Amino acid sequence: MKTDEQNDPASFQATASASADLPPTAPCTVVWCGGRPYVLESSSGHTRWMGTDHRGRPVALTSADLQRRGWSHTRAS
Repeated sequence: MKTDEQNDPASFQATASASADLPPTAPCTVVWCGGRPYVLESSSGHTRWMGTDHRGRPVALTSADLQRRGWSHTRAS
């Protein structure tokens, strides 16, 4: 049985926005930043977000870089 808090959309939005400050940590997750997709890669204990610049060249970002630039789970229209 769900409580009123679990059914309340405002409660979900508050939780979602609080967790939206930090990028996800699951490997192969895709996020959008500056209109471009970035995929989380993990190798030998190090993680980095890989994407491309405006010329198609590979770009690696840290989670802190994504936070500073702003990111989302969906592509901005």
